[in-house]
Amino acid sequence: MRLILASRSPQRRAILEQLGIAFEVVVPDLDELTDGPPHELVAENAYRKAAAVAAGKSGASALVLGVDTIVALGSRVYGKPADVSSARDTLTSLAGRRHTVLSGVCLIDGDRVRTTVASTGVQFRALDAALIDWYVETDEWRERAGGYAIQGRGAALVQSIDGDYLNIVGLPVATLLELAPELLVQSVRGS
Repeated sequence: MRLILASRSPQRRAILEQLGIAFEVVVPDLDELTDGPPHELVAENAYRKAAAVAAGKSGASALVLGVDTIVALGSRVYGKPADVSSARDTLTSLAGRRHTVLSGVCLIDGDRVRTTVASTGVQFRALDAALIDWYVETDEWRERAGGYAIQGRGAALVQSIDGDYLNIVGLPVATLLELAPELLVQSVRGS
């Protein structure tokens, strides 16, 4: 069975490639939800992404993977900042605080739907205005939930993490493999 990644994320592609899992990419055409309880929001967005792509593949044998990642500070959701001002505001809000990175993961295989949410705690260092300005000027915050990329210069903002590092990057591998351990078996057989 082939895997279809319903995402435009280069980080998710890189993680699947690192694991040796063969896949193709089909970017879903939909507007993501931005409001609601954080756990429900990421689960629903992941489902919507996978379902949009799966609907276009009717009759084809494929496992469709949808993933959505957000940052939550309590019940407040931080998605991808729209502009420099939003990025600066987001980082200022997260500075010196512990937030949660949530990723909804949904796999659709015909009529079978498997969905779950991964959670990783992230403690930011105390960030002064100069450090926030430095980071915002890198433009690395663009297209990043919470306005930072831990796998890049955003590592300078982080004091510690509690949980799956790859969840923060954008694809919680442990969670994915709990839902579909066959992905690794297929990648070994296929090589």
